[in-house]
Amino acid sequence: MYPVARLATTAAAAATLLATMALPGGTTRAPERDEHRVLVFSKTAGFRHDSIPDGITAVKALGRQHGFTVDATEDAAAFNDKRLSRYTAVVFLSTTGDVLGTAQQQAFERYIARGGGYVGVHAAADTEYDWPFYGELAGAYFQSHPAVQPATVRVEDRAHPASAHLAAAWSRTDEWYNYRSNPRTRAHVLAALDESTYSGGTMRGDHPIAWCQESRGGRAFYTGGGHTRQSFADPAFRTHLLGGIRWATGAAQADCRPENGYRPLFDGTSTRGWHQAGPGSFTLEDGTLISSGGMGMLWYAAREFGSYSLKLDWKMSGADGDDNSGVFLGFPPSDDPWSAVNNGYEIQIDATDAPDRTTGSVYGFQAADIAARDAALNPPGEWNTCELRVEGERLRVYLNGRQINDFTNTDPARSLRQGHIGIQNHGDEDRISFRNIRVKEYETAAKGGR
Repeated sequence: MYPVARLATTAAAAATLLATMALPGGTTRAPERDEHRVLVFSKTAGFRHDSIPDGITAVKALGRQHGFTVDATEDAAAFNDKRLSRYTAVVFLSTTGDVLGTAQQQAFERYIARGGGYVGVHAAADTEYDWPFYGELAGAYFQSHPAVQPATVRVEDRAHPASAHLAAAWSRTDEWYNYRSNPRTRAHVLAALDESTYSGGTMRGDHPIAWCQESRGGRAFYTGGGHTRQSFADPAFRTHLLGGIRWATGAAQADCRPENGYRPLFDGTSTRGWHQAGPGSFTLEDGTLISSGGMGMLWYAAREFGSYSLKLDWKMSGADGDDNSGVFLGFPPSDDPWSAVNNGYEIQIDATDAPDRTTGSVYGFQAADIAARDAALNPPGEWNTCELRVEGERLRVYLNGRQINDFTNTDPARSLRQGHIGIQNHGDEDRISFRNIRVKEYETAAKGGR
């Protein structure tokens, strides 16, 4: 926020920050809990991929490197309540055909209902066609595929741990599945194939290839990659798979609700329509806006908004978690950043401040639900997705898909019904990164001036 004394770190935030672990490149992550244990299941009743041993080796290596235990089996008898209760996620690694009996299916359904995780890799979509529960969990069933060939993957979500490390375009070689249905309506698409870059795509230009969803009480991640043995030696694909596993086990957070109908305000290539108010600036690197200096604000001057959902991805750079920024809503047009302070509302980004001035709070007006916030928050160095939903004078704040604040404006001097949107650059020591700022307007959205 703006000139206020830094307050003592809350106990909950301190515990979160002290628990972080270093990753390559100086970033941090929350440590996987000791009880994180993953089962790799690779039974086949149809075509058998020769990449399965490579996949098992890769997942075991990822477990050793990132602190979770991995068991591997092709014995369907492992699918019973007692055995499954040991695992926070089950990886279906290129399984094919009918691989589980009725009792085993029922045990797996109970496992998911208790919050278990599912990770499907490649031919996991070519599995259990007569089990509707499984089809819902996987997201889509296999239909056909052309020959192995290179293609370009368009990365739609660069905040999820399975795709945050990727550029907007990811070129790789694999066997590209066509699916019997499009999962976009019920799952959150992380990446899709550009059918113009290869031969044999049949999904009419909307071809999801990796997605995630919360389903029947558990978490489900699927990637269509992994046909080739080379996939599991590719660092980018291994990180992709690791991110899916970490999310499925609950070691990382992300917004995996279906997302449709949004349009970009900042798409990673241009700040057209945005103006800098006050000192400081934002630099544009790799599709990312990075704050520097301050105190100022980059605001979307092209138009005001009324009833809408605003989504954006953000990340703290400093390992201590003491970076500071925020998102402003409902302020009139002005190149004075204090206009946003005095006439609008700020949703804070700073996990180390007082409850009404910490991440997820409506700054100075209403604290977030701190327990819910802490459960949803990724640590410094990892991306978070925030949704700010404005309907009339009501503002709801979602962090990685979890509601953490529900605020209603009663101040006659302010209004959320119409106004501009801005992101803050706070000070010389604060580095906050923003990606993929997008908006979906509701039918009651204002069309004219203030």
